[in-house]
Formats: sequence, C-alpha cells, structure tokens
Amino acid sequence: MYAVTGGRTRSAGADLPVEALVTVTDAGRWAENLHLEYRTILQLAAAPVSIVELGAVLQVPVGVARVLVGDLADAGYVAVHRPQVTADGTPGPEILERLLEGLRARSV
Repeated sequence: MYAVTGGRTRSAGADLPVEALVTVTDAGRWAENLHLEYRTILQLAAAPVSIVELGAVLQVPVGVARVLVGDLADAGYVAVHRPQVTADGTPGPEILERLLEGLRARSV
C-alpha cells in the first residue's frame, strides 16, 4: 500500500470525513491503467459507498482509504458526497446507522 500512497496519510485536497459517500463519475467508469486498489474503489462506488466501508473492503486503515479516495476525487474519477451534520458538527444518527449496516454486511 505504501507504493500506491507514497507513504501519505493525508490527501492533497480537503480532509474527507469517514462517513462521506463516494460514487464513481463518468470519467471514473472509463479510467485505465490504475492500481488495483483504485480500480476496486471505482467498482465499489458504482453504488454509493462510504470511505470507512472502502477501508474495510480494502483491508487498509481509514486514513489510507481517505488518501486513495482523495486521489480519485482530485482526478475527477469519483464524487465525494459529504453528509449532513447536526448542529454540533457530528454526523446524524441516520448516517451512523448506514455506516454500521454497511460494515456489518461486508463482514459476513
């Protein structure tokens, strides 16, 4: 994984919340010559998927998943949909429930 991220633990762009949903763009559907991890993210993002779920599927730390998604977003291959937050800045219960359901489904 070090080779793909170059040892980065943060993406060059804005910090992405782990509960953000990721979807593939038209450009991402046609992307070629990408590392396996990037291709896997693009395949999974055919349906909205959270960054934390991507980390679980790729079996990498969430920080690494953020870097990979950030790279793809910077290239225009994925769109990142930030969740609505509550008044205190934390994700709402519906987002947390969806994350939990997604992680449970992937661990089966």
